[in-house]
Amino acid sequence: MVLIHDHHPGYISWEQYERNQKLLAGNAHMNSRMSVQSGRGGTSLLAGKLRCRRCGHMLRVFYVGGHRKLRYQCLNETTQCISFGGRRPEQAVSAAILEVVQPHAIDAAFKAFKQIHQKRADRLQALTMELEQARYEARLAARRYEAIDPENRLVASELETRWNTSLSRVRQLEQNLENAEVESPAIPAIGTDELLRLAQDLPVIWDAPSTDSTIKQRIVGILIQEIIVDVDEATNEVLLFVRWAGGRHSELRVAKHKRGQNGRCTPLEAIDVLRQMAAQYADGEIALTLNRLRLKTGTGNTWNETRVRSLRSQLKIVHQSSQQNDITSRLNLEATAKRLRVSGTVVRRLIKLRILPAAQVVAGAPWQIAVNDADCPAVVQAALRLQRREGLPEPHRHETPLLPGFEEGYDASTF
Repeated sequence: MVLIHDHHPGYISWEQYERNQKLLAGNAHMNSRMSVQSGRGGTSLLAGKLRCRRCGHMLRVFYVGGHRKLRYQCLNETTQCISFGGRRPEQAVSAAILEVVQPHAIDAAFKAFKQIHQKRADRLQALTMELEQARYEARLAARRYEAIDPENRLVASELETRWNTSLSRVRQLEQNLENAEVESPAIPAIGTDELLRLAQDLPVIWDAPSTDSTIKQRIVGILIQEIIVDVDEATNEVLLFVRWAGGRHSELRVAKHKRGQNGRCTPLEAIDVLRQMAAQYADGEIALTLNRLRLKTGTGNTWNETRVRSLRSQLKIVHQSSQQNDITSRLNLEATAKRLRVSGTVVRRLIKLRILPAAQVVAGAPWQIAVNDADCPAVVQAALRLQRREGLPEPHRHETPLLPGFEEGYDASTF
């Protein structure tokens, strides 16, 4: 009924007491289903942070198959409002968190690096000043010893002991300073580019299986107050309204799995590449292109000829490799190099200089080069010059390179 602050000295401050009470309330999961709770371990990242937009209750997490799959459900006193899988929403929130944290991580790394160097500089300065003081005391002890009457043996013995003690301290400080100077260059200088590269590696560390989920839950608890969630049946999306700790809000939309779809579906990018290349390339070349583009199968494996053939058969994509007339009129990079009797590097150089016209169905696919373009005398002459390391002028950004033997202003791309 009566509260008088600082009436008696306490074991902890009032601010610490309030923080403890708030932490205890957040960890008490059985008190209320309406307040935001903290995570209690497990693989769930957003446990205790999702609030139903329709009824205001907190969503509960359910694990299926030994924590390999999880679902969030709102179970109020009357009915079940919403329910959805948790992996895609967690990935979207993780991407938003990493986007927020990365600039601050770079700034924190710069500050930490400067603090380390400042501490080492301060330590060297302190050791240097301490050594100077010790040397002064040693010189002072030497003068006192030299000024004493040798007949006064008792005083002379005491001054000699003090002199030896000061000399020992000088030697010890000199050794400490030398060790500190040797250790200082051991830390390499960290540049901005290296810190940016480390910041780009944050998603890899975040998604690593070895990363403790409890740490990630604590990070989410620090950055996010709560997330208001709802399901849009019209667009089949999960709506996430994130309330950040700083007072800002952001909206995320995450597509739900369609009926009959699961998390092991082949990425749409891989299917699109397959559809574009199936009419002109063999399954083995398609697999190489997919691997070159770092696209995985639905189970996370790399591609091979058998897997491409199986997916093509499943999607009923016809492999139109019977177009022999069109195929025989085109060459790939290796065949062009063999036809010109040069290396593949020379052919890539010709393509980069836009001397040899070439095209790709998709980025990363094998180059398509017409036979007539490969047999062009200008291309043959340019290939021989590059083979002899004579060199050709680099193309300007807004200019077309000139072919040997042609007049000024000839457009090589139309040849």
